[in-house]
Amino acid sequence: MTTPASLLAAVTAQGDGKHSAKVTDWTDRIGWIVGLLLVIGLVYWLMRQGWQWRRTLQGGLPELPQAPAQAGPPLLTLDGRYHGSTTSGQWLDRIVAHGLGVRSKVTLTLTEAGLDVDRTGAPGFFIPAAALRGARLDRAIAGKVLPEGGLLVVVWEHGGTLIDSGFRSERAAEHPQWVARVDALAGETLHDKEGAR
Repeated sequence: MTTPASLLAAVTAQGDGKHSAKVTDWTDRIGWIVGLLLVIGLVYWLMRQGWQWRRTLQGGLPELPQAPAQAGPPLLTLDGRYHGSTTSGQWLDRIVAHGLGVRSKVTLTLTEAGLDVDRTGAPGFFIPAAALRGARLDRAIAGKVLPEGGLLVVVWEHGGTLIDSGFRSERAAEHPQWVARVDALAGETLHDKEGAR
């Protein structure tokens, strides 16, 4: 007759060290998942607080001008992307006040009156010709890095602050023409101001 103890000894001897799989401890696993979600939530909250803090610091920037009803015939137009605005010369110092920090699709229209920035999904704005300071080709703005010369940067003044705004055309070959026209328009308005003094 076989007793349970002898049967257990026989099964253990035949197993040659094989054991059943460990049972998953769900409480530990759920604890780790909840902890990870809390860390992700904390990081997101801190990023949002940083964005709000930056907006508060830039609260002194006046409201952005809007395009006049009669801006004149377009000199140039461009369809592409708006990549953000920064303090001039500081390609990582993003300006977020008045929606300038929101990346979006854009249609630019350059007229004798200035530059109309019509954005999709974000408020548009107008840069008067008197506020234009020039344009250049660059490769980075507001944390966005592109190939050399892949970014059209328009420099303008608003509320006593020099601002760099970055745009990328769907056809990058247009960028040099834009630099020349914006520089010419900015030069004309700067000379007009100096002549008025």
